[in-house]
Amino acid sequence: MQRRDFLTSVLIGGPLFAASVRAEKTTASLRIATFQSDVTLPLGHMLYRKPIVTIEQPLSAKGIVLDDGRRRYVLCTVDWCTIRNSTHLLFRAKLAKAVGTDVSNVTVHCVHQHTAPSYDGEAQKRFNKEKDSVRIRDLKFLDEVTDRLAAAAKQSLSRLEPFDQIGTGQAKVDRVASNRRIPTKDGKVRWRGSSTKGHPELREEPEGLIDPLLKTITLAKAGKPLVRLHYYATHPQSFYGDGRTSIDTAGMAREKLQEKENVFQIYFTGCAGDVAMGKYNDRSRRARDELTARLYAGMEAAVAATKLVPAKAIEWRVAPVSLPPRTDGKYDPAKNLAILKDTKAKPNDRLSAASRISCAERLKRPLELTALKVGRVHILHLPGEPMVEFQLYAQKQKPEDFVAVAGYGLGSPGYICTEKAFDEGGYEPSASAVKPCSEGLVKAGIRQLLGVK
Repeated sequence: MQRRDFLTSVLIGGPLFAASVRAEKTTASLRIATFQSDVTLPLGHMLYRKPIVTIEQPLSAKGIVLDDGRRRYVLCTVDWCTIRNSTHLLFRAKLAKAVGTDVSNVTVHCVHQHTAPSYDGEAQKRFNKEKDSVRIRDLKFLDEVTDRLAAAAKQSLSRLEPFDQIGTGQAKVDRVASNRRIPTKDGKVRWRGSSTKGHPELREEPEGLIDPLLKTITLAKAGKPLVRLHYYATHPQSFYGDGRTSIDTAGMAREKLQEKENVFQIYFTGCAGDVAMGKYNDRSRRARDELTARLYAGMEAAVAATKLVPAKAIEWRVAPVSLPPRTDGKYDPAKNLAILKDTKAKPNDRLSAASRISCAERLKRPLELTALKVGRVHILHLPGEPMVEFQLYAQKQKPEDFVAVAGYGLGSPGYICTEKAFDEGGYEPSASAVKPCSEGLVKAGIRQLLGVK
């Protein structure tokens, strides 16, 4: 299949099999450029749940452009909570055009702070067509912010510089992450969210299943680091819901290290669908400072452990995977359409219904899982909010290689859970827009990206 035909099939739903894979390997000289753009919403705009009343820190989109002499690839992460449906494609398409590459070669992820917006411009457009609609998401701002980001990426091309080394390091992060799902004797789960204020018994429960390691990938020229990419799996919010815009723990640790090293730093949240900071967080400012310090210490330790080796050819892989949308309960299309058209319903409920409709429509077409491979270093890019099981599974497929995973790409699937989680119940499967069989489909895609049968 030709590249243009492949991309068209992905975007409009052509004859692709789930978890089929395309791989490209190039051997020309390698260059890199970094870019950054402000993505802060103005005061009064909606955050995760409430309007912005204070901008504690500005939000950023940060990324890199990789150029191997034949093609360009973009890795970008945004200080937003989620980006869904056509809005995610808008980010990717503008970045692709700006740097002169295909959309398939661009990956965009959210850090997933809850002190930041969840954006679904397509849902707002659906809402706008209904009687008594309310503007909750500003579509003009969305165009402006993606234009600024694209301009920053384009301008970075004048700063492309060679790199000839790739480095990897990892370190255990102490007392930050804990699993949100605490098993009970009846085979179900008790939930421990992002904080446990007022619930000391939840803090006494063990951390549970997590990936304790923060992984850092460094691209360098003759021993000089040019950029560091960090990967760690936990919900990154220490607080939310009070109208403060903030980059929170992950963003603050990232920027502190950048200031210290004078090296561009990017942070990707891994498969953290069922992992948060609840065991160690009571929503206080002190707790946030302590969590930030411990995450920062993990980053520093991973940097200190980094070993550089010659950078080999770039291999970029794309695996389109079809995840079947749910139609039960709150995902029933007819019910959501009724809510959307109900002028007596709350505006936020109508917008949420519009978003569920848009997500269901998007899920009728394949999603793209992608991977960047340089030598024995693999970076996997996954959609939705995958449970940590998917990250651990990916690493087990290549135990001798360095495998980093970024979640929170296209937000349309919501939580991507294991089938066992659906049997256990709890919050995560209730917020999954895809069926339980998605576990096997995503894992098949992961194996394809890693070249494992």
